[in-house]
Amino acid sequence: MTMLRQTKQRVAVIEVLRGARSHPDAAWIHAQVRERLPSVSLGTVYRTLDALVRDGVVVTLERAGQATRYDYKRDGEAHHHAVCRGCGMIFDIDASALPNVPQPAFPAGFQVTDVRLEFLGVCADCAASSAERLN
Repeated sequence: MTMLRQTKQRVAVIEVLRGARSHPDAAWIHAQVRERLPSVSLGTVYRTLDALVRDGVVVTLERAGQATRYDYKRDGEAHHHAVCRGCGMIFDIDASALPNVPQPAFPAGFQVTDVRLEFLGVCADCAASSAERLN
C-alpha cells in the first residue's frame, strides 16, 4: 500500500465518505465535496476515489446496471454488506457476528489481503411492498 499525498481534494473526499453511512456514488460525493471546494470537478473526484481504492482506504460496491458505490474502510470496523435486490439499499453487517468460515486451499504463495462478503436478498420494506401487491 502506498501513502497518498494528502491534497485538499483527497482530504475532502475522505471526510465526506467518513460521514456517509449510505454507500454513496461518485455524483453524490462530488456534490458534497463541492460544498467545501466549489471548483472541484467530477473527474477529480473520480481520480481521487480510484487512488483511494488502489490504496485500500475505500472499497467499491458494484452492481450491474448501477453506479459504483463507495465505502470508507473504518479502522476496527470490519464489516460486510447485505444488498436488497428490490430497492438496491446496502446495509452494513458486522463481520464479528459471522461464524468463522474455513479457509479454502489457495494456490501456493497466494496471500489473502482482504475478504469481502456480500449477502443478496430483499429488505423488510421491499418484502412488505411485494406482499401488499399480492393481496
